[in-house]
Amino acid sequence: MREKATIKKELENEEAVLACAREFGLVGDPTRMKICWLLCKHNELSVGEMAQILGVSDSVVSHALRKLKERDMVQTRQDHKRVFYALGKNPFTKVIKNSLKEV
Repeated sequence: MREKATIKKELENEEAVLACAREFGLVGDPTRMKICWLLCKHNELSVGEMAQILGVSDSVVSHALRKLKERDMVQTRQDHKRVFYALGKNPFTKVIKNSLKEV
């Protein structure tokens, strides 16, 4: 086991700790977590598809996606009038993918 002093020093980077807490808090919401799960299993989905699968309104999904997009957790692709969402390419989404791919 590493020395306590070494572990304690890792926690001194308060900015990194707070950033991690924000990211986990972001996906801690059940709807946002379900959206992340769906996007791990499917390359991309529209708001309507996700709403239908989750059994919630389009506005609930849109609100959750807006929060995820603010943190670069999802990315969009527009095809005519439809917008498709996919998981973004950032370090935290890699953690999510690795965590959920075995579920």
